[in-house]
Amino acid sequence: MIWQGRFDGDEPLYHRVFQRVTLENNYDNILENDFVLHGFAVDEGVKRNQGRVGAKDAPDIIRKNSSNFPVVNPEFTLKDFGNIYCADENLEKTQNELANKVAEVLKRKAKSIVFGGGHEVTFAHYSGIKKAFPTQKIGIINIDAHFDNREIDPEIGASSGTGFWQIAQEGTIHSMHIGIQRNSNTLKLFDTAHQYGMNYILAEELFFENLPNLYSKLNDFIETSDVIYITVCMDVFNVSIAPGVSALAYNGIFADAAFNHLFKHILKSKKQVAMDVAEVNPTYDPNEITARLAASLINEWFILTEN
Repeated sequence: MIWQGRFDGDEPLYHRVFQRVTLENNYDNILENDFVLHGFAVDEGVKRNQGRVGAKDAPDIIRKNSSNFPVVNPEFTLKDFGNIYCADENLEKTQNELANKVAEVLKRKAKSIVFGGGHEVTFAHYSGIKKAFPTQKIGIINIDAHFDNREIDPEIGASSGTGFWQIAQEGTIHSMHIGIQRNSNTLKLFDTAHQYGMNYILAEELFFENLPNLYSKLNDFIETSDVIYITVCMDVFNVSIAPGVSALAYNGIFADAAFNHLFKHILKSKKQVAMDVAEVNPTYDPNEITARLAASLINEWFILTEN
């Protein structure tokens, strides 16, 4: 049993996350404002993108590291629908499977959480949100060192690096990319971002004194969105705090006071309906510190959400 932790008692004041989790297979059991979890145990897109494979093993590790957090919101519930796998290397089919399940969640006015897996989860998760909100303007906040806006190579297919290019082919994209590294994106990828109107904040702009300016940019972005989807690629963080990823970032950002203030500012939006974490790679993650950080980021949404 993955969902377990320190048991201090049955009274709600003692509860930890594992005590509020139910294992589910019937979407009719979902209630409004439930958090609903799917594991995307897939890294076929990482393999196609020539990254370090292993992220497919992350969802259960992130679950384990989420289990013991104390419950802050007394109304908190988490329904876990297990993992989605890609045994046949058919990434596109697997992405569509997740999209359909996410749509079922959001149509019931619940909140979608996905534990990746590679960052190919983005296109799948977004597609599910689009199915549920076909006429709404979806604001995607991508916390990542990379734009992930490569064009699809016809010989390879979609990958962990093509998600935002794929989204842009379906219509006007509304995205904000936070933590972008100049040494992780070619000029072509920057040009593609500009061509499609992808907003971005460079990693070098994430410092405490610059928060008022960043708040203003994010407020404008959120105000022009109908619903918000946050996706966090763990390779945005410095290798010292996130070594277990598919692509290391020696000069990545830190989970310091500036980042924490900015991240919590985003999570306070009542428009947020979905969030995922991606690219945790347990093969290279000593003491599960990257998985723990990923779990902590999701837990911040649990803490800040009011029913």
